[in-house]
Amino acid sequence: MPPLRSAAWFGEGPTGGKLRAFSHRSRMRQLGYLPEEHLGKPVIAVLNTWSDVNPCHMHLRERAQAVKRGVWQAGGFPLEFPVATLSETFQKPTPMLYRNLLAMETEELLRSYPVDGAVLMGGCDKTIPALLMGATSADLPCLVVPAGPMLRGHYRGRTLGSGTDLWAYWDEHRAGRLGECELAEVEGGLARSAGHCMTMGTASTMTAAAEALGMALPGSSSIPAVDSAHHRMASAAGSRAVALVREQLTPTKVLSREAFEDAAATALALGGSTNALIHLIALAGRAGVPFSLEDFDTIGSRVPVLADIRPVGTRLMEDFHYAGGLPAMLAQLARVPGALHPDRPTVAGCSFGGYYEGAEVHEPGVIRTPDTAIADEGGVAVLHGNLAPGGAVIKHLAADPKLLTHTGPAVVFDSYQDLQQRIDDPAVAVTADSVLVLRGTGPLGGPGMPEYGMLPIPAYLLERGVTDMVRISDARMSGTSYGTCVLHVAPEAHVGGPLALVRDGDLITLDVPARRLHLEVDDAELARRRAAWEPPEPRYERGYGALYSAHVAQADQGCDFDFLARPGRNPAPDPQ
Repeated sequence: MPPLRSAAWFGEGPTGGKLRAFSHRSRMRQLGYLPEEHLGKPVIAVLNTWSDVNPCHMHLRERAQAVKRGVWQAGGFPLEFPVATLSETFQKPTPMLYRNLLAMETEELLRSYPVDGAVLMGGCDKTIPALLMGATSADLPCLVVPAGPMLRGHYRGRTLGSGTDLWAYWDEHRAGRLGECELAEVEGGLARSAGHCMTMGTASTMTAAAEALGMALPGSSSIPAVDSAHHRMASAAGSRAVALVREQLTPTKVLSREAFEDAAATALALGGSTNALIHLIALAGRAGVPFSLEDFDTIGSRVPVLADIRPVGTRLMEDFHYAGGLPAMLAQLARVPGALHPDRPTVAGCSFGGYYEGAEVHEPGVIRTPDTAIADEGGVAVLHGNLAPGGAVIKHLAADPKLLTHTGPAVVFDSYQDLQQRIDDPAVAVTADSVLVLRGTGPLGGPGMPEYGMLPIPAYLLERGVTDMVRISDARMSGTSYGTCVLHVAPEAHVGGPLALVRDGDLITLDVPARRLHLEVDDAELARRRAAWEPPEPRYERGYGALYSAHVAQADQGCDFDFLARPGRNPAPDPQ
């Protein structure tokens, strides 16, 4: 085994080294550790995103003990570090604003402490990409312990999916078809246990992507959070982290171009969240791998949707796991020529093909074959046109097929607050053919690009049975959402993107088969509007918000900070 990084802090023996090594050993004694407990052993940082206000991670304080057990059993020494918790449920204006902050914390923590490797514990939407981004930049041996999905929800004999059914039942309430008592029952039945959303939202998509990248153990991403198998997986991950240090297998040796192609194919075959495009592009940038929106569209054209999971399908993550989980789906996806790269390395100590070799499907209705696929191509499309020069995305399999080719007049809202105040006002005169446009909600305008993109349908149209409309924004939407929602329009309105120039009544054409999003206004008129446009005042004058505003990239580039995304190494700290 090569020399341990942590030995630079502690010296080579119980009394070896210099003054600082003596000081460091003294403080370890203060913590209650014997020399033989940690000296000469791989020190594994257990990065834990548990908190009292993150229900997706409410079990991770307990689960960290299983990780530590695995580290000890493998001859390592675990040190648990609390890191920022990004709770999709409670953090405002959006955890996306703070994804890069957790990435910075992860990178600098791993760089500045006497650790040789790490276990990254998270699951709620932004935590997995943030932890992986930071760990990739630090480039110490590490792997992910996914938090796992919660149990399925229940309401009067019906199965509920968090997020997806939240939107559906709330609209039923807005339309007057669901009373307060019934709504209270739904409220208590949607989320019944620890774990992230059990639909194919961003959390399930990104934990699956981590597994497909080769940065988590095979089958780990779909284990329900409260299943005893989750304890066993966490312990196995702790043991494997020690082996990774001995093998010196770092993220940049795993995260190749082929790994990102496989992660994108996996996300698309799952009918996964549109947010995966932003996060995987950002993570690829940290690994020094060119990856773009166009790559997703190319991969999506050859990858079928194989998982029947809401919101694209009908089932939930619990069903998916017991049907065989990601290994079983990957085994089916591997039957598509060129879909996967089986020979690349992974943190599991086997090639990627080893993740799914021999995996069986136990419920064919949940995990399909290429011949029985839910759709012949991936569930996310990338659009371009004069309204989105940098691109936009749509989860078209979760949309009304009749709206995938549509031209209608714009009804424009300049902020989320404007939308909330006016959407149900009949005087706004929204019709089923209207195109709802929300702007000022992108990376800078949001701020942080909140999940406002599933614009509500006016209550008076819901009452008439309208269930979907074309909606366009520079925001994101929850991966659990559905509908004909065009998202991530780049560049955003806040920086003068074409979305800022749209006016009420302008005709907008959405043509998903042609991958086109077009504002039917001539170039001369758009030039006049652009000349009259004035940039909005900066949202932040100081603090992290000001740092974010000065350095964040647009959605098509992954929303990373320019100074974090660029190549280059920082000097290692001198512990002495």
